[in-house]
Amino acid sequence: MASKADDVFDVGDYVVYPKHGVGRVIELQSEEIAGMQLELYVLRFEKERMTLRVPVNKVESIGMRKLSSDKTLKEAMETLKAKPKVKRTMWSRRAQEYEAKINSGDLVSIAEVTRDLFRPEDQPEQSYSERQIFEAASSRLARELAAMEKTDEPAALEKILEVLREHAPQYYGTDEEA
Repeated sequence: MASKADDVFDVGDYVVYPKHGVGRVIELQSEEIAGMQLELYVLRFEKERMTLRVPVNKVESIGMRKLSSDKTLKEAMETLKAKPKVKRTMWSRRAQEYEAKINSGDLVSIAEVTRDLFRPEDQPEQSYSERQIFEAASSRLARELAAMEKTDEPAALEKILEVLREHAPQYYGTDEEA
C-alpha cells in the first residue's frame, strides 16, 4: 500500500479527525469486508464516548492527521491574541463559516473561531447558538492543546481563556479607541 509516512499512526498515538477532534488510536484491525481485506485504525474519542473505525486508505481524504506541530500550536495561541474579526453578514452565514472552520480540523482556524466568538464577562450576552459554537471551538482547541502538553482538557481550556481574557479587553473598549 502506497502511503505517505505522515499518514502512519501507531496504537497509542493521538490523532485529529477533522469532524470529531482529538482521538487516540487504540487498535489496528484487519477486516474482510465484501471480499476485500481492509486495514482499519480504531479510534477512541473519550469526550464523546465514541469509537470510530477508519480505513487506512481513507486517512488522507478524510484529513486525519497527527497532532499539530509546536509551531502550529504557537501560531494558534498567537491567533487568540489578535483582534477579533466579525463580519457583518447574517448570523446563519457566519455560523456556517464557523462550523466549517471547526470541522476543517485546522488548529489555527479553530483558534480564529474561538477568538471571534469570545465575550469578556462585561460584554452583552451571546445568543445560544453563538455560545454553542464558541464552546465547540474552544473545546476542540483545548483537547488538542491538552494532548500536546500532556495535561487535561479543563486545564488547557483555562489556559486558552486566560489568553483571551488578557487580550480581549483592548478590543472591547470604547468606540473612541477603535
